[in-house]
Amino acid sequence: MTQKGLFKRLQDEGIPEASYSHEGGLPNERLCVEWKNNLWYVYYSERGIRTSEKDFLIEEIACQYFYQEIIRMVK
Repeated sequence: MTQKGLFKRLQDEGIPEASYSHEGGLPNERLCVEWKNNLWYVYYSERGIRTSEKDFLIEEIACQYFYQEIIRMVK
């Protein structure tokens, strides 16, 4: 699944948009995915700090990991 497909799936499943970000940065209390320096990063942003950060070479693997994490967080 690509990033586009990931966020469509999250919308379709009713996952609150306030719980994630696909723009990276440091939004408060959100799971984030970001493309930077030829890597995909998935991390939790809280109070301006990235925690539990993982990096991936392949978009589909990063998106699958993101999906599993966001589902675990909200359910």
